[in-house]
Amino acid sequence: MPTGNHCWTLFLSTENFNGPVAFFTPYFWSKPSVENPKLSGMFLDTRPSEPNKAVQMETQHVPAYLSQDTKGDTYARIAPTQFPAGPEGDAPLIHRITAYSKAALWDDVQAWFDGGKTASGIIDPKAAAVQTFKGGGGATWRIYAPKTERDQRVPVAWNSFATPTAIGDFTYGYKWAKDAVNNDRALITLPEYYRLEKDKKGKEKWVVAPAKDVPADTGLAKAEFPRRRSVKPQPYVTPDEGDSSWKKPGPAAGPFEAKLGDGSVATYYWYRFADQPALLNADLTADERETLQKRVEMLHKHWTKDREYLPTPTVGKRAELDPAVLVTPPKGLEVGYVPIVTRQAGKD
Repeated sequence: MPTGNHCWTLFLSTENFNGPVAFFTPYFWSKPSVENPKLSGMFLDTRPSEPNKAVQMETQHVPAYLSQDTKGDTYARIAPTQFPAGPEGDAPLIHRITAYSKAALWDDVQAWFDGGKTASGIIDPKAAAVQTFKGGGGATWRIYAPKTERDQRVPVAWNSFATPTAIGDFTYGYKWAKDAVNNDRALITLPEYYRLEKDKKGKEKWVVAPAKDVPADTGLAKAEFPRRRSVKPQPYVTPDEGDSSWKKPGPAAGPFEAKLGDGSVATYYWYRFADQPALLNADLTADERETLQKRVEMLHKHWTKDREYLPTPTVGKRAELDPAVLVTPPKGLEVGYVPIVTRQAGKD
């Protein structure tokens, strides 16, 4: 199937690492057209992304307990849920969402690959548009028991403790009601207890209930939230068959281990870039993979982790990566080789 030449690279800007770390191969996007040819040319291997996207907060499920008191009133308690706290008691959640044109980096890199001068890798802010915010928005959190039909799930009255707001022109987040949340300056903890009520129109909603006002006979004060669902998580593993793309042609060095900050251990090998499993399954010919190998060697030689590629944030402090994930290649494998994790498991 026809495949374009857009790769979509992930750059990180942290306190201890800067630069590209991963990319979506063009075939990642064009692959659906193998089964449905009508989709050919409709994905991000050939088309630009739509810059004007809605922004949403994805939290998945927060555990909760529901209980009724002897009067028949319903209460709920959610697991402690925290947000960042800014200096003014707000929570900056989004900062400087930026859309870039191909002139920001892509054009220079393509010219370099075609024999031109070396591209610095620095993303040009002049070829960027920064999104501004006006406030507004909302939250669709609901508290409900398992197997509750979607139209029966009751919303949380978020506006009683959090107001979506623009914190400056380029930053968006929440302002918290001082009496409704627990603020320890570094983190905001959302209210834990709620009572089921009806508004003036008869619609149900969950409103914040002070802990002292929750009847003891609900048992919610003594409820405990388990920290994990399973006693012992199973390891993440990759195929071990001798004829798999993980083994043929296989790694150039390893195995090595990295003890991560969460207590788990990652086992990894060093693969020649073009021989890593993802590229062996990216619908590339041998010649195309060798071209890719030469290009990544150019990047490895010139784009190092101690340079700045993205504009530095104007507020706050950048995060740090777990130092254990910053690994050093064996001698002779500094250029053109990458560490690939084959297993991650918890402590024995």
